[in-house]
Amino acid sequence: MKRSIWNWARVAGGGAILAVLVWRVGTGPVVDGLRLTTGWPLAAALAITSLTTLCCAWRWRLIAGGLGVEMPLRTAMAAYYRSQFLNATLPGGVMGDVHRAVRHGHEVGDLGRSLRSVAWERTSGFAVQIVLTVGVLLMLSWPAGAFVPPVALTVVVVSGVALAAVLLCLNRRRASSRIGRAFTSDLRDAVLARRAWPGIVLASTVAVLGHAAVFLIAVRATGADVSPARLLPLALVVLTASAVPTNIAGWGPREGAAAWAFSSAGLGATLGLTVAVVYGVLALVATLPGAVVLVTGKRKRPPPTGGGRVQERQAGNGTPVLLWQR
Repeated sequence: MKRSIWNWARVAGGGAILAVLVWRVGTGPVVDGLRLTTGWPLAAALAITSLTTLCCAWRWRLIAGGLGVEMPLRTAMAAYYRSQFLNATLPGGVMGDVHRAVRHGHEVGDLGRSLRSVAWERTSGFAVQIVLTVGVLLMLSWPAGAFVPPVALTVVVVSGVALAAVLLCLNRRRASSRIGRAFTSDLRDAVLARRAWPGIVLASTVAVLGHAAVFLIAVRATGADVSPARLLPLALVVLTASAVPTNIAGWGPREGAAAWAFSSAGLGATLGLTVAVVYGVLALVATLPGAVVLVTGKRKRPPPTGGGRVQERQAGNGTPVLLWQR
């Protein structure tokens, strides 16, 4: 019951944000955003998202390999496309990742490590995104007045998490609990291992820049004439807010953050909401290959399971026949 209440609360939070936005700026920006989503932005979003999906799938494969549940890159990319489509169409924005972890866990026979690999994959990617966002906001001077409190809070949180991780690594023998040992082991062997962390940082950086490029394309689709140097901090702030799980299939915090960020930058909340709607449509269309993966995956019959074995027998005409027996 508590889980159900939390799920409904997350959806209600996203709906409340959208309701407030419509109440304050009207439905015009939403209609304009849908109307301005034309062919060339959609094609560009599809191309860029294929690159970002490849990077995220590679990041997941690196972490999963460190946990002993490695998979081929092709399989990881198909699963990642499928999870992105589910995240973009189901409430909460995380159901696709849960489905990806559970399905992979059943395939490799280790649900626990698969769940941890997906959790670490998303966490490491988000950590790199926060570091990039904080760095851009601190280097560029114009948004400093509006973003100093969030930046300070983010720096404190990231520093605290990093300090806790270092302490756990240094005091591994003192981590008597099972969760503490698993956390320390995963962090050392899967995330901070020499074979993994450079690829994780590189893949995460390219993925964040790719999503930011799609955001800039959304701005250009609206006809707004704003320099990329001015838009990049806004894009990173909105993308970071998009990770908040209080949404309706990705909608809610992203639009609220865009309206607030664009208004703080002197560009107007109306433009921010319009850009967020265009970006939301582009992101949804860019995940449609995941729908194809989902449909084709359901048509394939899974191999029999349950601890049986395959035996070879001969038919009456001498032809060998493979039989599955439990």
